[in-house]
Amino acid sequence: MTKRTRNAQPTRPVPSVGRPGAGPGPVAGSARIREPQRPRSPLERYRGRILGIGVVAVVLVVGSFLFLGASSPAYACTSVLQPEPAASAAPGETPRLGQVTRDLGRTHVDVGTSVTYEFCPPTSGSHYNAPRLGPIPPLFYAQDNATVPEGWIHNMEHGGMVVLYRCPEGCGTDAQTSLAALQGQLPASPICAFPPTTNVVVTRFDQMPTPYAAVVWGRVLFLDSLDVGAIKTFYAQSADQGPEPWCQQAMPGYTPSPGAASPAAPAAPSASPVPTASR
Repeated sequence: MTKRTRNAQPTRPVPSVGRPGAGPGPVAGSARIREPQRPRSPLERYRGRILGIGVVAVVLVVGSFLFLGASSPAYACTSVLQPEPAASAAPGETPRLGQVTRDLGRTHVDVGTSVTYEFCPPTSGSHYNAPRLGPIPPLFYAQDNATVPEGWIHNMEHGGMVVLYRCPEGCGTDAQTSLAALQGQLPASPICAFPPTTNVVVTRFDQMPTPYAAVVWGRVLFLDSLDVGAIKTFYAQSADQGPEPWCQQAMPGYTPSPGAASPAAPAAPSASPVPTASR
């Protein structure tokens, strides 16, 4: 027997590591076994994207309402009324100035409501019923102090007259000066005897076929120039004849309501009585 054989140790089995009775431990580098996962629903998979789309939709809807509210016109015109040939007067009579127009009603609407009128300038129609907004103060309104027909139609309902001018013809310095002086050149109203500073409005209105027009309830006088003489005659012939006149003598048997016993007293106009008119 050689020396190497005599000193060799017998080989012994290596015991397994683990609990008593347990099988062999996991082999190094083997894959870990996982529980099978439940598939996610479409809502779970796309929740973030859906929330983002919802936020964008809300912003768009709110923005649309704000834009439409800011950009919607204060009134609209289906058509522009055109001048008609003057009617012939009977021999010896003074011709009645102006042309008769169709009655568009006189419904009260909430302040801020945009009314679409069948024709412009309107001589009747839906209008506001609120202090200083309809009827509006009987003043000269300069070109940048906008009014809307929903306001001054109520003045005409009570027998007032409205003198309209359009730009650019009525917006020059000389024209504005003449328009501002117009009330002082008119007589008292023909039936109620009110001074013109209590029932005549002078204001800008661009949706008409001539540079100037005088308007009362149901009648309009178109003018190519600021003809004060024609406006005086028209005022004397047709003022104080609205469906709800300021004074009882304007309509026998009619008793004005307590709030309409006399025209509104003049007052300084505000910068924007109502939303800016459509130009």
